[in-house]
Amino acid sequence: MKAKLLDITGKSTKQIALPECFNEALRSDLIQKIIEAKKTKQPYAPSPVAGNQASASGQLKHHRKVWKSQYGRGMSRVPRKTMSRKGSQFQWVAAAAPNTRDGRRAHPPRAISMMSSARINKKELKLALMSALSATVNATVVTKRYARLSDKKVDSLPLVVESKFTKLKAKEMMASLKSILGEALFDIAVKQKSVRKGLGRMRGRKYKSTAGLLLVIGSEEAVKTKSFSVQTVKKLGVNDLANGGPGRLTLYTESAIKDLTEKFK
Repeated sequence: MKAKLLDITGKSTKQIALPECFNEALRSDLIQKIIEAKKTKQPYAPSPVAGNQASASGQLKHHRKVWKSQYGRGMSRVPRKTMSRKGSQFQWVAAAAPNTRDGRRAHPPRAISMMSSARINKKELKLALMSALSATVNATVVTKRYARLSDKKVDSLPLVVESKFTKLKAKEMMASLKSILGEALFDIAVKQKSVRKGLGRMRGRKYKSTAGLLLVIGSEEAVKTKSFSVQTVKKLGVNDLANGGPGRLTLYTESAIKDLTEKFK
C-alpha cells in the first residue's frame, strides 16, 4: 500500500510505501479482547488492620470458675477490650467485631480483587495492534466510527505528514492541521470538552470530552499539545488506536512510518 506524503500546507509532495501492518484484515474480536484485558481500575480498600487495633484479647471464656470470665454477667460473647479493672472485676467494651463501635468492616472491598490478572498471548496482541493500525487507513471503518461523518465522503486516508509538522508552534500547528484534514475532519480532530447532563455532574464526573485526533510520531520527535492526543510508535497500543471502536482518526508523521516499518518488518 502507498500513501501521499503531505507537507504542512496539506499539499502532496510524493508517495511513500506503507508497512505491511496496514494491510492486515480487521479483527474486531481481537481488538475488543485486548481492550477488555487492559482495562484498569484504581484499587481501593481499607487498611488491613482497620478495626483490629484495639487491644481486644479475642473471645472471652464463658465458663464457670474461670478468672476473667463473662459467665454470670449477662454479657454477649463478643470480643472485648478492657477499659478498667478493680480486683477481679473488669469493665469491658465490645470491640473488633463488625457490629461494634469502631470495629472492622464485615466484608470490605479488597485491592487484590481489582487488579487485572488477564493474560494476553503475544501473537494475539501483535495481531490486534496490526488490525487496529489497518483500521485507521480504512475510510469505511473510520466513517462508521464517527456519526458526524455518516453523510460525508472521506477519501484523504491514509494521513501521512512530513516530520517538519512536529516542529511547528502551537498556533501554526493548528492552522496546518486544518489545511491537511479539511473542515469536516478538523472538527473531529480537536478535543471538545462539555458539561455532562444529569446527576453525573455531582458525582465527580462533571465534564466529558471527545477523544480527538491521534498523532503518531517517531522516537526522535516530540509534540506538546492539549488539543489532541500524541503517542510515539514505541508506546503505541491498541488502547490508543481503538478504544471506543476501531477506526480512530489518526495522523502519522514520516518518521513514524519509518519506525513502524522497522517494528513490523
